[in-house]
Amino acid sequence: MRRTSPPQGHALEVGAAFLKLGLMSFGGPIAHLGYFRREFVERRRWLDEAHFAQLLGLCQFLPGPASSQLGFSIGLLRAGWPGALAAFLGFTLPSAVLMVAFGMWSHHLAGAWGQGVVHGLKLVAVAVVAQGVFGMARNLTPDAPRALMAAVAAGLIALGTSSAMQLGVVAGGALLGPWLCRSVTARQGETFPLTYGPRTGTMLLGAYAVLLVLALAVATHLSTSWEIAGAFYRTGALVFGGGHVVLPLLKQAVVDPGWINNDTFLTGYGAAQAVPGPMFTLSAFLGERLPDGHGGVFGAVVSLLAIFLPGLLAVSGCLPFWRALAARNNAARMLAGVNAAVVGILAAALYNPVWVSAVRDGMDFAIALIGFALLVAARQSALLIVVWCVVASVLRAMLA
Repeated sequence: MRRTSPPQGHALEVGAAFLKLGLMSFGGPIAHLGYFRREFVERRRWLDEAHFAQLLGLCQFLPGPASSQLGFSIGLLRAGWPGALAAFLGFTLPSAVLMVAFGMWSHHLAGAWGQGVVHGLKLVAVAVVAQGVFGMARNLTPDAPRALMAAVAAGLIALGTSSAMQLGVVAGGALLGPWLCRSVTARQGETFPLTYGPRTGTMLLGAYAVLLVLALAVATHLSTSWEIAGAFYRTGALVFGGGHVVLPLLKQAVVDPGWINNDTFLTGYGAAQAVPGPMFTLSAFLGERLPDGHGGVFGAVVSLLAIFLPGLLAVSGCLPFWRALAARNNAARMLAGVNAAVVGILAAALYNPVWVSAVRDGMDFAIALIGFALLVAARQSALLIVVWCVVASVLRAMLA
């Protein structure tokens, strides 16, 4: 394999960029892809559209939180392991801190203004997801076969939103890619600037597997702290699709054993939709609320690290092998098919749950449409869209 140049960035630069996104990336995992593309492909130009698509395709295949894995990978390529850690911390800490604090401050979001804030954040998601779908469709479905694949994928997801259906759509894109995307060729002579190779990748994948075996077979026979860590690790290791798909597994992990009651779980779920950053930080809220001395800050940190660790091990372990495969024409065509399917998945998600849960009437549509126009036509920052949607929604709620 051709040697690559070392990463060109610094961990502080990466941390600052992801901290900004961690503070303002409302809308869940689908919206995060739009934020990442806008920030790192269009604005900062840390990687081009093709490499962004390669990373996105890999993260869609793997278990774990796809948007967090994508951010971790971008940080890894930009500034090595320190950059990867900085990306993870910057993107994750704001929402984790907010989720831990939510239990103490939730009563301040009562009333019309609080409901207006939460609803405004949902309208932000509509604008951001729409902008992400628009941009990705333009770049990843440039011909009729891929546009058709995206349309079929969107239709299938609309019929069944389970994680199994999403995996089936992604796998179908990979199978059809070599047949329908024959015009696609691999980019020769270019690869990711990783600072490690297949040997380290194998060790990382081995660690993922060993910890999963321990979480499945051993943790249930140890103390409650190890049971809790094992439960959150199993959830992170076995969920495909990330985001809202993690909720049934989390419920099974913490509600069924009696650690968290269902009302508390649903309260945390509502808060997770209203804060920026990854949905997986719901684990920090749940960990903080654990009973019998297992909660607090310690419980939040253990739960947070346990649920994120398997996904980060998986993506960093697969990257050395993925970059070799991506240099082959058949693999590039499979990836083109996967990316077309992902566009369809994003388009379906734009309707349900994003549009369905946010747009109640024509006024909501107008607020979201103005936000979309500010993003696409005026090329304004996402922070301005957050301010616009929240202020407009709060004023509407107060005047109703």
